Amino acid sequence: MLLSEQAYKKIDREIAKYPADQKQSAIMASLTIAQDEMGWVSPEVIQDVADYLGQPPILVQENATFYNMFDVRPIGKFKISVCTNLPCALRDGVKTADHLKQRLGIGFRETTADGVFSLVEGECMGACGDSPVLLVNNKHMCVRMAAEKIDAMLDELAASVKGEAA
Repeated sequence: MLLSEQAYKKIDREIAKYPADQKQSAIMASLTIAQDEMGWVSPEVIQDVADYLGQPPILVQENATFYNMFDVRPIGKFKISVCTNLPCALRDGVKTADHLKQRLGIGFRETTADGVFSLVEGECMGACGDSPVLLVNNKHMCVRMAAEKIDAMLDELAASVKGEAA
């Protein structure tokens, strides 16, 4: 078992939401719990989740690789997803992505050398009217992200990492 006892208790709460013969319904929640704890979904984590749910590993793998909220390779402490779908692209989504690439010195699906930031192109986040839209670590949506707001956010996130190291 790779995860903490607390993580398995959370997974058990997810499993309990479904009929006993429908444990596969808890795959996405289980992967989310595992990723929150481990930072990403490694092949070992996929196997562990599959074993815990009594499901074929390929079924868990399919979920982990289909949905872009799961990371199947190590990423930075902060994953920044930027929406570049058409409505956001028309409202500076691409310009925002270019600013992030230049500021961080990385492209999409890359991580900064210090391991702090990863940048990914996200799918529609359902906030087209508030674009450009960013999502930080799949949980915190940032809207109307002009260059100044992006820079302030990046500085704050970077400072939080330095504060942890002190």
